[in-house]
Amino acid sequence: MSEREFDYVIVGAGSAGCVLANRLSEDGKSTVLVLEYGGSDRSVLIQMPSALSIPMNMKKYNWGYTSEPEPYLGGRRMNLPRGKVLGGSSSINGMVYVRGAPQDFDRWEREGAAGWSYADVLPYFKKAENRATGGDDYRGHEGALHTSYGTMQNPLYQAFVDAAKEAGYPENPDYNGATQEGFGRMDMTVHRGRRWSTANAYLKPAMDRPNLEVATQAFVERVVFEGRRAVGVAYRHGGQEVIVKARREVILSAGSINTPKLLKLSGIGPAGELASHGIEIVADRPGVGENLQDHLEFYFQAACKEPITLFSAQSLVQKGRIGAQWLLMKSGLGATNHFESCGFIKSRPDVEHADIQYHFLPLAVTYDGKSLASEHGFQAHVGPMRSKSRGHVRLASPDPAEAPTVRFNYMSHEDDWREMRACVRLTREIFAQPSFQRWRGREIAPGEGVQSDEEIDAFVREHAESAYHPSCTAKMGAEDDPMSVVDAKARVFGVEGLRVVDSSIMPSITTGNLNAPTIMLAEKAADIIRGRPALRADLSGQKRARQLEVAAI
Repeated sequence: MSEREFDYVIVGAGSAGCVLANRLSEDGKSTVLVLEYGGSDRSVLIQMPSALSIPMNMKKYNWGYTSEPEPYLGGRRMNLPRGKVLGGSSSINGMVYVRGAPQDFDRWEREGAAGWSYADVLPYFKKAENRATGGDDYRGHEGALHTSYGTMQNPLYQAFVDAAKEAGYPENPDYNGATQEGFGRMDMTVHRGRRWSTANAYLKPAMDRPNLEVATQAFVERVVFEGRRAVGVAYRHGGQEVIVKARREVILSAGSINTPKLLKLSGIGPAGELASHGIEIVADRPGVGENLQDHLEFYFQAACKEPITLFSAQSLVQKGRIGAQWLLMKSGLGATNHFESCGFIKSRPDVEHADIQYHFLPLAVTYDGKSLASEHGFQAHVGPMRSKSRGHVRLASPDPAEAPTVRFNYMSHEDDWREMRACVRLTREIFAQPSFQRWRGREIAPGEGVQSDEEIDAFVREHAESAYHPSCTAKMGAEDDPMSVVDAKARVFGVEGLRVVDSSIMPSITTGNLNAPTIMLAEKAADIIRGRPALRADLSGQKRARQLEVAAI
């Protein structure tokens, strides 16, 4: 097959890659090729929000990674779903829209990501968003990414918020606005009853452009170099190797697991690891694949004394009715991710900003759907947001077809245990409030017998699960930091013509779900790549308004 050339070759049609595909091709001149190993996202199972746990567990749409045995979690191998479909993980995730705390991005800048403070990123969050209830100083209303709120029809959603207020926490009308801390409605990337992935938001509207091409079932094996310059990509399609050239740049948007794998297979990474696999070293960057971070959580569950939970919707007859209503009208229980209320609190008073997140669900079940509900119940997904544990992604072999080895080292820092214990005790306090009195039955999990530090630790060791937010494995930072992989313009150190734009370049994990900040990263990176002036918010006037709003809640 003859070699073809494009201005830009993007690897991965996920949360970042779809944004880049749209933005880099919107001038009508630059030619762009997107390579995606997965295929179409047209399945009802993907587009129907309430079906989210099904594609997450299908080999067709999920890379199916698992971690190595986690030494601090009793040797358990943790499930690590990653999207393998147009839209990437935004096509199989929980559709929760959380930007992160403003302090997260100011921290990024302190960590070496110059130009990525909150004032620098807020305009790109706004640029991306089209909020159903309208924009304001913090929220966008003209972007491609639609966000909306659930109907909150189930009374348990409001009971959770009211119970938190009774426990002394503020109600927050918009955790993506002036401040994150507090309890209230949860944003979701659902539009007119459909999952609003980046494939729907960004890629599909651009696919008719003659200068954009999207190739599916394309398994990328390595970046092609001439000397130290990236000039193309080698991938397999239909059993054949194909080389495609990039006149300007190759951009890796393969995610926090596959991006470091591809960098290493291409000769960029820790010299010792590459040499052990017989890979020729192009750039010795010891940080590639290191600094892996994630959010760990557990499900605090209580039985419900009245039959008002989603357990009533679990029969085949009810599922059929829900499915029919969604297919015909894109409404009803099929049109929500069911995470309609939430909260952000501090694990202790001296924490700078909220470091515990809640997702509330009026059903007692596992997030991935593998453990079905057996009775009426409700739960809060709860976990610390800024773990000090660090893991890694490493090559299992030089064979591109072999999955990398992933170890998170969850709970390897003592502070993580202290924060998890706080999660149990603070959540138990919220669930004990009067607003839940009418519905609250026995505590299903952790269970009333789990009280001491040792008992809580044992519960966490056995039951904690990933929130599926792997990140930071090719972090952005200063060139003199040996663990940094890309500079503040997302350019890979030590080579030319190669950038990384996805959640792997986050210097540190943000407070909340990662789809929203990953989309923001891509919006900002697109302006950088195109040489456009950077947007920056003037927060001088907003700062006072923000102080007043914080005081009000």
